Amino acid sequence: MSTVPAYPVRLEGELDPAMSRGLWLVKWLLAIPHYIILIFLFIAFLVVSVIAFFAILFTARYPRSLFDFNVGVLRWSWRVGFYTFHANGTDRYPPFSLAPEDYPASFDVAYPEQLSRGLVLVKWWLLAIPQYIVIGFFGGLPFWTDWGHRAETSSRIGLIFVIVLFAVIAMLFTGRYPRAMFDFAIGMNRWVYRVVAYAALMRDEYPPFRLDQGPTEPAAAPPAQAPDPSGA
Repeated sequence: MSTVPAYPVRLEGELDPAMSRGLWLVKWLLAIPHYIILIFLFIAFLVVSVIAFFAILFTARYPRSLFDFNVGVLRWSWRVGFYTFHANGTDRYPPFSLAPEDYPASFDVAYPEQLSRGLVLVKWWLLAIPQYIVIGFFGGLPFWTDWGHRAETSSRIGLIFVIVLFAVIAMLFTGRYPRAMFDFAIGMNRWVYRVVAYAALMRDEYPPFRLDQGPTEPAAAPPAQAPDPSGA
C-alpha cells in the first residue's frame, strides 16, 4: 500500500537519560565558540539563500552544493540548540561540523529536484506570514532577524525557552528531565525548523500547522481509501 510521504524536513533529538543536574547552568558559556562560528555561518546562509533565489527563479533548481551547505548550517545550529536552551537534551558537546554526525540531535532536508519559479517570489515573505507569527511565539522574536538562532541573541523570551527553563530547574531538584516538557520543546523546534527550511527556499511544500511532538518525526500515514463501489 502506498503512503502519504512525511514532511521532507526532518528534525530529531534523543533525550540523554543520564544528564548532569547542574551543567545547564554553564552550557551557554561552553557553547560560546559555537555561537561565534554560527554568526558567520548564518551570514553565509543568507548570502547563499539570495544566490539560490536567483538560481531557482531562472532554472527552477536549487544548486546542490549550496543546498547542502545551508542544510549543514541548520544542522549545526540545531545541535547547538539541542545542547543548550532550545532543548537541553544532552550533555555531549556538539561537533564542529556541517555534516551528519553520530550525535543525539539530527537534522536533514530532502533535496528537491525541481522548485517552483513562481513560489520563490512570494513564499519566503507573503505565504509564510502566518507561520512567522507562530514561530515568533515559540522562539521569542521575529523569525527573519536570525533564521532560527534565537535565544542566544535576544532578550525577548519565547515559549521554547520558558519550557526548557522549567524542565532544567525540575531536573536540578529531581535529577529527571520531565519527558512531556522535552517532547513539547522538540515539537516546537521541529515546527520552527520546517518554516526556516521553507522560507530559505529549500522546499515548496507548505509547513503543516501541526505540533509533532516527541524525539522522532512522525511516521508516514497511509492515504485515505475511497469507498468500495461494490459495497463490500
